[in-house]
Amino acid sequence: MSVSAIILAAGEGSRMKSDLPKPLHEVCGQSMVMHVVHALHTVDVASVVVVVGYRAELVTAHVQAHAPAWAHIAFATQHQQNGTGDAVSAGLTAIDATSVPATLLVLPGDTPLLTAQTIASLVAEHEASGNAATVLVSTLRDATGYGRIVRNADLSVARIVEHRDATENERAIAEINTGIYAFRGDLLAPALSRLSTNNSQAEYYLTDVVAILASDGHRVGAVSAPEEETAGVNDRDQLAAAEQVLLARS
Repeated sequence: MSVSAIILAAGEGSRMKSDLPKPLHEVCGQSMVMHVVHALHTVDVASVVVVVGYRAELVTAHVQAHAPAWAHIAFATQHQQNGTGDAVSAGLTAIDATSVPATLLVLPGDTPLLTAQTIASLVAEHEASGNAATVLVSTLRDATGYGRIVRNADLSVARIVEHRDATENERAIAEINTGIYAFRGDLLAPALSRLSTNNSQAEYYLTDVVAILASDGHRVGAVSAPEEETAGVNDRDQLAAAEQVLLARS
């Protein structure tokens, strides 16, 4: 099956205390966004769309200069920060509507510890199960701030609820959304078109696509990955911690 990927790299990352766009901060001599690109090498991608926004010209130039030829890089611009659903909708504009891939991966550009093996496992499970979507999940001791995975009785995923929108019982769930997904290509755009901003952030949440697909009778599955590997980097301390993990792997 054909696979394409959308990498979300439009954010400013103000907690990094730098004018440099967050995805360009380096871990062990390589930018975070390029760590994510290289982690796709085992899934034979037809294209990789990098969604840019803050200082777009800088991110675009960097990725163009460093991306391997096999990634078939394209770019899309998120002109306003209207949420992850809006960012993915922007990314889809760079994919040929006449040849939509069977599987569309969505990944954040700030997960430098993600491995190629985990991405390959996500794609393999997604395609073997015939899921409409498959979410990469982790289980945390402290899930504060993360979207929680709400499952059906058959263990399929019913929905993802963001921390700030969750009830007390939902906040007790330890299984979290990592922001990494595999979607059936033909179902993603129609589901995105049904998103609303009726939430505490008044943004288009990509997570709401899961509930839309599940409510339409499609199956949404999940693949678990270690917390260490799926952690995003949001500040200087987390950047230093990620570097230590990568150094320990080498």
